[in-house]
Amino acid sequence: MDASLVGNWNYPTSVRFGAGRIRELAQHAVDLGMRKPLLVTDPGLARLPMVHEAVVSTREAGLLTEVFSDVRPNPTGADVFAGVKMLREGAFDGVIAFGGGSALDVGKAVALMAHQTRPLWDFEDVGDWWTRVDVHAMVPVVAVPTTSGTGSEVGRASVIVHEASKTKKIIFHPRMLPERVVCDPALTVGLPAPLTAATGLDALSHNLEAWCAPGFHPLADGIAMQGIRLIQASLLDAVRNGADLEARGKMMAASLMGATAFQKGLGAMHGIAHVVGAQLDAHHGLLNAIVMPYVLMHNRRAIEPRIIDLARAMGLKPTFAAFIDWVLHLRRECDIPPTLEDVGLAEGHIDRMARASVADPSTGTNPVPMDAESYERLYRRCLLGDLSA
Repeated sequence: MDASLVGNWNYPTSVRFGAGRIRELAQHAVDLGMRKPLLVTDPGLARLPMVHEAVVSTREAGLLTEVFSDVRPNPTGADVFAGVKMLREGAFDGVIAFGGGSALDVGKAVALMAHQTRPLWDFEDVGDWWTRVDVHAMVPVVAVPTTSGTGSEVGRASVIVHEASKTKKIIFHPRMLPERVVCDPALTVGLPAPLTAATGLDALSHNLEAWCAPGFHPLADGIAMQGIRLIQASLLDAVRNGADLEARGKMMAASLMGATAFQKGLGAMHGIAHVVGAQLDAHHGLLNAIVMPYVLMHNRRAIEPRIIDLARAMGLKPTFAAFIDWVLHLRRECDIPPTLEDVGLAEGHIDRMARASVADPSTGTNPVPMDAESYERLYRRCLLGDLSA
C-alpha cells in the first residue's frame, strides 16, 4: 500500500487511517477510559481470525473484552436489545463496533442505549426527539470498519429495523458519532468480490445522492465529488483483485467520505433501498446499486447540470448520457443484477412500498419532490428495467 495513504484525521471525528493501524485498537479503547469493552460484530466475522486477534490484543493490554455477535444483516431492534442486555449484565463500560454497516450500527445503538430509561424507538430521527437522550447514560465507542460501503464509522445514526412495522428507523444523536475510528484497509482484503462490489456501490450512492441533493453545502459537495473520483479510480481494481491494498484503501476513504457528505441529504435511492431492504431482507448496498440508474433518470430534469459538472471532473464526456453509461458499465462489471425483480420484488409489493418510501426520511432531500404516485412509477421502472427518460 502506498505510504501516502496513511494519516491521522480529525474530521468528522478522530480517525486513524492506514494499513496495520488495527494494532492501535487497544490503546484507543484505553484512551477513552474503557476497562471492559464489549466488542460488537456479526456472526461471520466473529469466527474469523481478525476478531480473535482484536480480542487477544485488547486483553493483552489489560482490557476485559468480550464479544457480542447476534447481529443480522438488516439489524433489528431485538439485536440492539440483546446487546444492551449483555452490556448491562456484564457491566461493560464501552463498545468496540467491529464490522460492516450492520455491526457498526448495532454497536453504536448499544452504546447509546447502555443505561437509558426510555425505549430505543423514542430516539428516532424525528424533530427534536434526539434531545430525549441522557448523554450520561451512553458509553464511548471505538469503530472499526471491515467493509467500504456504509461509512457508519463516521455517522451519527444507526439504521435499525422496527420489527412490528417492517420499516427501517433512523436512530439519531450527535454523540453517536464514534470518538475514535480505526480505518485499516487490510481488514477488507478478504472481502469476497460480490460484497466488495455491493458495498462499494453503496459508497457511490452516498456520495452521488449527496452531490445531487438540493441546497447550498459546498463542503459536502467537495467531499462527495472527490469520493466519487476515488471510487472511479479504485472500485473495479478492488473487485478484480481483492489483495490490491491501494485500491482497498481508496475505497475505504471513499466510504467514509460518502457518510460525511450525506449530511447534506440523500434521496430516492435510499428511499427505496430502506423500504425494500426491511420488507424483503435484501442487502442494502446491492439495492442501491440496482436502483441507481433508474433514480438518476427519474431525477434528470433537476440534476442534469450537476451531473454534467461531475462527469467533466471525472474525465468523462460532459453529458448526462455519458455519466449514465459509466454507471451502467460499472454495474455490469460488478455483476449487479439489472432489476429489483432479481431480489424478489413483485408488482403486488409496489403500492405498499411506494407509500412507505414517501415516509422514509431520505425522500425529503430527493432533487425531485416525491409522492406515492411518482414512487409507484419509479418502482415499476426498477422492476421492469425501464431506463427511458
